[in-house]
Amino acid sequence: MKKLMLVLIVSVCCTAFTMNASAQQADQATADAVIAMVKAQWAAEIKDPTNVPEQTKDMSDDYTEFNGDYATRLDGKAMNSRLTEAAGKASGKTIAADMANPKVQVYNGNVAILTYNYVGMTQDKDGKTEPNRAKSTRVYVIKGDKWILVHANFGADPRPKQ
Repeated sequence: MKKLMLVLIVSVCCTAFTMNASAQQADQATADAVIAMVKAQWAAEIKDPTNVPEQTKDMSDDYTEFNGDYATRLDGKAMNSRLTEAAGKASGKTIAADMANPKVQVYNGNVAILTYNYVGMTQDKDGKTEPNRAKSTRVYVIKGDKWILVHANFGADPRPKQ
């Protein structure tokens, strides 16, 4: 009887370990996919700031956003697309974009929250460059078989005082 109990306990532990390892692999695949989507969006912006459909292809129609430029929440992909289109006509352009300290938290396999510090560089019409910084959060959900961006919050990340 004791041997049977020992075998059952070992079997349960092995199953739990295998399930945990499998969940971690799935979470890592989700993290990789979500981060790749953000980097693809930035690459599309750098390549052609006026190609709004490419920049917003992973955005839900009911997308919402908070950012430091507006005092209120921005509602909908359509509104965001209009603002992105207008920004694409500005004389300055993004020439580099990346993320520092990315962290993806996955919940129930269908919600992913990405937080990171945005580090980028813009160039004005005269060729002068200036760094851009932000504290960023993006929320993704699975719709069908695709991760879709449903909300983002981009906050100021002021330079540390020296």
